[in-house]
Amino acid sequence: MRKSVKAALLSGLVLPGIGHFYLKRFITGTLLLLATLASLYLIITVVVERAMEIAARIVNGEVSPDVAVISEMIAKQANSPEARIANIASLVLLAVWLIGIFDSYRVGRNLQKSEEKDHSRTDTY
Repeated sequence: MRKSVKAALLSGLVLPGIGHFYLKRFITGTLLLLATLASLYLIITVVVERAMEIAARIVNGEVSPDVAVISEMIAKQANSPEARIANIASLVLLAVWLIGIFDSYRVGRNLQKSEEKDHSRTDTY
């Protein structure tokens, strides 16, 4: 399997930035990985906070444990500032993931081309 494909698969299927680490592009890989982890942290924090609020209201007896009621509560919270932060973090995560895939493929392809040129130069001598 070519380096470019393997790097793109690592970035797409594992985490953004892993493909860059495979290609020894540590700074880019670290930046992509940090952006991914920060986005995931924000998303998970908001989701867990929402779930804890709803669970507390169910335990206190304020809300019945009915799927329709819980769904309605979740829908009402969709316009909160926290939900907007989670939405932005989701878009950032998607963008970083796509950038990681395409850039690791591009970098891997460029490395392959330079390696092929180096091999062709050494073969002629």
